[in-house]
Amino acid sequence: MQIHLIAIGGAVMHNLAIALKTKGLTVTGSDDEIFEPSLSRLKKHGLLPEEFGWDPENIHHKLDAVILGMHTRADNPELQRAIELKLPVYSFPEYVFEQSKDKIRVAVCGSHGKTTITSMIMHVLKTQKKDFDYLVGAQLAGFETMVQISDAPLIIIEGDEYFASPLDKRPKFLHYKAQITLISGIAWDHFNVFPTFENYTDQFKILMESLSEQKLLILNAEDQNINSLLIKAEVKAVIKKYSTPDYYLENNVFHLNFENKIYIFEIFGKHNMQNMEAARLVCNALNIENETFYTAMESFKGAAKRLEILYKNEHGIVFRDFAHAPSKVQATVDAVKEQYPERTLVACLELHTFSSLNKTFITHYKNTMNKADVRIVYFNPHTVELKKLPELMPDEVKHFFNDDSLYVINNSKQLAKLLKMLKNANTNFLLMSSGNFDNLEFDILA
Repeated sequence: MQIHLIAIGGAVMHNLAIALKTKGLTVTGSDDEIFEPSLSRLKKHGLLPEEFGWDPENIHHKLDAVILGMHTRADNPELQRAIELKLPVYSFPEYVFEQSKDKIRVAVCGSHGKTTITSMIMHVLKTQKKDFDYLVGAQLAGFETMVQISDAPLIIIEGDEYFASPLDKRPKFLHYKAQITLISGIAWDHFNVFPTFENYTDQFKILMESLSEQKLLILNAEDQNINSLLIKAEVKAVIKKYSTPDYYLENNVFHLNFENKIYIFEIFGKHNMQNMEAARLVCNALNIENETFYTAMESFKGAAKRLEILYKNEHGIVFRDFAHAPSKVQATVDAVKEQYPERTLVACLELHTFSSLNKTFITHYKNTMNKADVRIVYFNPHTVELKKLPELMPDEVKHFFNDDSLYVINNSKQLAKLLKMLKNANTNFLLMSSGNFDNLEFDILA
């Protein structure tokens, strides 16, 4: 088969390209710009386009399918040519379903915790030497790509609510038609796509109602927005709920007593204990017993860029976390303070996304960083300008966060200087962003 990927440089798209080539398909692709690490990885696998840009000549009758990346525009000349030639055109979630429609499909959905829960399930399956495919939103230790499509009988999919393609505004998670669906929690996100909270939660209501009586729906019993939706939604699927287990801290390490056996984990934080219970119910549905699950989880080190340790000594730790939505920020701050209550916590958040820089949405960050001893918010005024948003002033940010003691900085050199000034014994640093603090050299700073 011959497959062409439009916008091949995306995080998931370039991994899909590598997975399809590994499976034995002939794969080509195009993009107007490609950045690292996609560029090097595509080059390594012989998939990097010779030239950047769009060329209708890339699209021809010999192609069996054209796959659209999420950032492909509707007027893309290659897409228009594919439509003209009446070629099969798929969004990547549609194509993943086509490749997995004869498999058992697990979809991990929700506003937060998706990547972590998916990686937990994958870790447990790998320790049990289970044969499975996957689609996950981050590079995980022990897995070469973020996507694998083979002849395995099972696929674990991180399913998000963002639209599938420029031609299909339905959420990706609706395309997977999973036999096992998990929703970890609902907290308003993607403000640029879902301008109201009701519009956002409706996507999850549609997902719940799309599942038939034979399907399993696993839900977070402690999430109020999920519980509110359950009252309104007409759910036919079998429902199982999970909640935070009874864990305890000893010597700054998280322990769990289950059926008179103590399990000790490298991960920490209430939210991760909750994520682990979500993963356990999925693994139970895949015929993995509780003792086997918890034993495997003792060696789980966490998902990439999720409370990743950049540096550690006896005086403190520098953490980096891929957090941007308000619920994620609060969960991350609370987790670090819970594990190390005796240490000063310096928490630094970069406002980087359209939502986080929008004055209508930014009020949702109110009090999210309160448990940190020193609180810093960084943003780049040029980013605000590029996103065509109104100018954002430091005093406004303090007001939105409800925090007069908040440091608000809009210059990365000043940020680095402040962080160095705050360096003291018995102090943890937490750097949170879906960006990179304008190329701040994390490793050197740490």
